[in-house]
Amino acid sequence: QTILSGCSRPKERCECPLPSSVVENSLAVDAACSGNPGAMEYRGVHVASRQEIFHFGPVYGTNNIGEFLAIVHGLALLKQKGFDMPIYSDSVNAIMDQAEEMQNETTSEPKTEELFKLIERAEKWLRENTYTTKILKWETKQWGEIPADFGRK
Repeated sequence: QTILSGCSRPKERCECPLPSSVVENSLAVDAACSGNPGAMEYRGVHVASRQEIFHFGPVYGTNNIGEFLAIVHGLALLKQKGFDMPIYSDSVNAIMDQAEEMQNETTSEPKTEELFKLIERAEKWLRENTYTTKILKWETKQWGEIPADFGRK
């Protein structure tokens, strides 16, 4: 059973049932990039309601960096608001990689200045904060596209 593949409604209003293994009260994050590098944006969506919780961009960057920033944005927001729920990402790279490695994906130039500031801010937040939020892998092959997907594939 997949979440959205059989649903004819836009995913923001989809009422298709979630697989029982998905934590409904969770945050799904995803990034999209027009070119790689290119215009990158990311967002977080509450899984059960499909409500967009945050959206950032576009800025010049890569998809992997967007996925990483989306996770950190989600972590910071959940901690700030006092919510205890897992974050789903469909990106193994964003879950596993360190920000330093991602910075090496793009070159420092005027059009990436904002991106480098965002990465530094995310790294600083991770150094200075603790969190208990679980970061889980969204199993796209089993469940369909992540609810935060931009639908541009």
